[in-house]
Amino acid sequence: MTSGTNPNMWKTFKKILGPALTVGITLLFLYFAFKDVDLEQALVLISRSSILWLVLFCIVFMFSHFVRALRWKYILNSVKPDTSTTNLFGALMIGYGVNCVVPRLGELYRALFLGRLEKLSRSSMLGTIIIERVIDIIALFSAVLVSVLIFPGDLFTEVQWLKSTIYLGFLAVFGIVIFLLLLIKLREKFYNAIVKLIGKVSLKAADKLAYVFHMLVDGFASLRGKRNYFMTVLLTIVIYLIYAANSYFGFLMLNMDELADVNFQMGWILMTISAFGVVIPTPGGTGSYHAIVIFVLITLFGFGQEISAAYALLTHFISYVLFIGSTIFFIYWINKKQTKNGELKVGFLNVFKITKEDE
Repeated sequence: MTSGTNPNMWKTFKKILGPALTVGITLLFLYFAFKDVDLEQALVLISRSSILWLVLFCIVFMFSHFVRALRWKYILNSVKPDTSTTNLFGALMIGYGVNCVVPRLGELYRALFLGRLEKLSRSSMLGTIIIERVIDIIALFSAVLVSVLIFPGDLFTEVQWLKSTIYLGFLAVFGIVIFLLLLIKLREKFYNAIVKLIGKVSLKAADKLAYVFHMLVDGFASLRGKRNYFMTVLLTIVIYLIYAANSYFGFLMLNMDELADVNFQMGWILMTISAFGVVIPTPGGTGSYHAIVIFVLITLFGFGQEISAAYALLTHFISYVLFIGSTIFFIYWINKKQTKNGELKVGFLNVFKITKEDE
């Protein structure tokens, strides 16, 4: 920044830059996803969807996230065994609802929301979210390897970016795991050495890093006990099986079984590859999810442009409606329960305020 630059103008620019990039990436993905699609025909195909399979799709979709909430409960079990499953499920769905508006904020928000409800420290809650992300990354790349095995052709040839993504992903996970093991096993030496080194450059940065280390240790300390480890792994497998089943139900919902032989394996492959579209930081995976789903359905399974676009549009729309609807419902229902029990309501902004439990 030059000496003639207005500091307030620079701060305003930085605030605008993030949302502008998000919108730009979203629009770019939407353009590439639908540039060759007859949207009118895609909407006609959506209008012919099976109501029975649509309802079943919605039920299974919600159930998959309920199982994810149960997994979160086992991760937290050693910290607070009596954590309310309803609060866990509600916080999870509210987090997804927030992600539909502001990418990645939902992960932070659901941790703070549940911490406020269950009176748990924000460092331990945020640590459990990091544990979940590490578990999910390992599970996702493992699921992709399964897709490589069950795909009748050469999946790496058909999806050229997949192989390098897996290599980089496993390398990143390996690095994270080694770092966390060093942080936990050699906490004093490793922790103090890094914080001291950073402190020579910036005391403020060192303080922030110290908090992050504290958060990570608290989070990983929450997952203890053979039973909790076993149930976390088991429920992770169940979650991905349900996700794959839901992708398969999406075929039946749009009557795609009349166009080709569809099966569970196709649902698994679509689920694993389309998950990368959700990882990309766009609001609720908008654009990125559509582009990857359409690519997979056309390239790997030979479906037409319009039916592939219909699948992407309908499944994404359902997820948006269920996430936003669940957010509104759970905020209302949980706050009604809080008021009845003489507790303070949990508003959007007061979740970010620090209380005694957070310290």
